[in-house]
Amino acid sequence: MYYIVFGLLYLLSLLPMRVLYFFSDFVYVLLYYVFGYRKKVVMDNLLHAFPEKTDEERKKIAKGFYRNFTDNFIETIKILSASKKFLTEHLIIDNPELLANYYNEGRKLQLHLGHTFNWEIANAAMPYLTDYKFMVVYMPITNKIFDRLFIHLRSRTGSVMLPATALSRVILPYRNTQYMLTLVADQAPGDISKAYWLNFFGRPTPFLGNPEKGARIANIPVIFVDFYKTKRGFYHARLETGADNPAAFPEGELTLRYIRFLERTIRQNPSMWLWSHRRWKHQWRNDYSKMWIDENDLPH
Repeated sequence: MYYIVFGLLYLLSLLPMRVLYFFSDFVYVLLYYVFGYRKKVVMDNLLHAFPEKTDEERKKIAKGFYRNFTDNFIETIKILSASKKFLTEHLIIDNPELLANYYNEGRKLQLHLGHTFNWEIANAAMPYLTDYKFMVVYMPITNKIFDRLFIHLRSRTGSVMLPATALSRVILPYRNTQYMLTLVADQAPGDISKAYWLNFFGRPTPFLGNPEKGARIANIPVIFVDFYKTKRGFYHARLETGADNPAAFPEGELTLRYIRFLERTIRQNPSMWLWSHRRWKHQWRNDYSKMWIDENDLPH
């Protein structure tokens, strides 16, 4: 079954982008207008994040999100056969010297990014754009066929995929390698009692503590990444230093800085973030107080 799915998607990936975007437009109409895929989740999230906006403004953001969502799906399929030239034309790093300077100093790096489109093109293009060993932490997919497919898709250009469920073990062979470790740090944590809590779009929200933990222990510089789109299918990555010396940070400070960066970039381009996730599904409880890292007072 894997080879059948792979073969069909590979053949689809060989089509020109103008044809693939026709499919994307068709799927957008189905998801938004016909099936309303996770539409209630999307609109509830947008209401929580932007209560000051009108219904029409939030609806416009939602439509932009669904268009980006379906484009992300089609562009991900394209990666199965995309050339180096295609990938490096479709992702441009605005300030690559930031990475080069750290590499020349012999230091490892961590990249912290969010579910901002199109992270899959970035994953495929980055091995061509840096001298670092490019490594990505991912969450295994329950469906074995699609898990295998995505591992192939995400590693075919040289990215090393490390399952989050066994990260401390699978990263050991690379401990003496000058690597760049990429973490999608806006994931919802599985164990809420061990999560960091802070205000995100004005609401108490839990975030994973592990992305900052490794950086602080090994004192690995952290770079925050913001993706934005210049035209359909063409993305830029803007890099910002989150911490040059994270070991000197108090616990939680790096996570707080990252989430403030993430919220700021989402506000600038709100349709670029994955609003179909239930980001605010966990409710604040007072027994989480010891993990509150916000500079503001605890929620009442």
